[in-house]
Amino acid sequence: MQTLLRSPRQPEVLCAPGNAGIGEEARLLDIAAGDLEEIVAAARREHVSLVVIGPEAPLVAGLSDRLTEAGIPSFGPSAPAAALEGSKAFCKEVMDAAGVPTAAYRVVTDVADGLRAIDRYPVVIKADGLAGGKGVIIAEEEAEARQALEGLLEERRFGTERVVVEEHLEGYELSLLALCDGRTARPLASAQDYKRIFDGDRGPNTGGMGSYSPVGEVDAERAADLARVVHQPMLDELARRGMPFHGVLYAGLMMTAAGPRVLEFNVRFGDPETQAILPRLRSDLLSLMEASQKPGGLNGARLEWTAETAVTVVLASRGYPESSSSGDVIRGLDQVPDGVYVTHAGTARGPDGSVLTAGGRVLNVTALGGDAADARAAAYAAADRIDFDGKQLRRDIALRVY
Repeated sequence: MQTLLRSPRQPEVLCAPGNAGIGEEARLLDIAAGDLEEIVAAARREHVSLVVIGPEAPLVAGLSDRLTEAGIPSFGPSAPAAALEGSKAFCKEVMDAAGVPTAAYRVVTDVADGLRAIDRYPVVIKADGLAGGKGVIIAEEEAEARQALEGLLEERRFGTERVVVEEHLEGYELSLLALCDGRTARPLASAQDYKRIFDGDRGPNTGGMGSYSPVGEVDAERAADLARVVHQPMLDELARRGMPFHGVLYAGLMMTAAGPRVLEFNVRFGDPETQAILPRLRSDLLSLMEASQKPGGLNGARLEWTAETAVTVVLASRGYPESSSSGDVIRGLDQVPDGVYVTHAGTARGPDGSVLTAGGRVLNVTALGGDAADARAAAYAAADRIDFDGKQLRRDIALRVY
């Protein structure tokens, strides 16, 4: 949102439902993100010129399609295209058809078949549907794999009926997002996400505990090369199937010794990578979003970036990712230096106007610097000025930079 507000066109931004931080810069609408009918109705009432769909669930549920039917432009793919994120099995099938490099896998529907699909450990086990970034388990041995399969397929954790059993890949992770107009993919700056809850990549997966941008080995030329191998074939295959992809296509990659392999595709701006990527963007994001809705609209589009590095540190609440704590008073937000971005995620206003925790990942603290070390120092200095009961953060974001 902050990047949209930087547009020289000075847009008014409305947000549904928003949070304590967004409410300081945008007009909040008391509408749940899943209430598609009311979102469309509000867009009509407010004469909204563009709806930017943030979460994955409304995209998979078809919000973009409903807005299109109502004649309201939106930034985000149709429900059929959004199934790339809504179903891991569908995503793998499209990757196979498109010739996009990915890990070897099998789709299974029962525990016994899942165990038979494993030929070595560690192994990656993924819930087929949406799981808020928590549906991926890396099992180091058979007992862990069995427990994961039973939880997903027998206990129906995340409501899934299918599981993807996938080869565990070695290398370093890279996030590469691209703006897409149905025909063309324009990559954004590279980033790296930190998924595990604890330092040293230990503990369970989360929705992301921090990120940095850019990844040194992936400059603009390398990003364009990767987009030709990873994003463009997906656009071509989806267009062939009659579901052209408009919006942002997020590729989570493992950079292996044998080359890039796609771990997942998301159909939205990924969090927390976006918090590290967009502060570096100097082009008008609003105009780029509008152009992406027209076939060929991004042809010739130039994306300009600052040379600085950005580092984002996530502050999470007690119990995350298994649970979360709400209602804890957040202190120190007024102590954050100018030039440091604090993006609210799980926050709310208390009756007295105080800012309270209201979810698992609470805040994202982003700083820019001449290099990763400078940005990292500034981000952690600001993060340490913010406090709430049960605060969790990793201390190794961007400590090892590729």
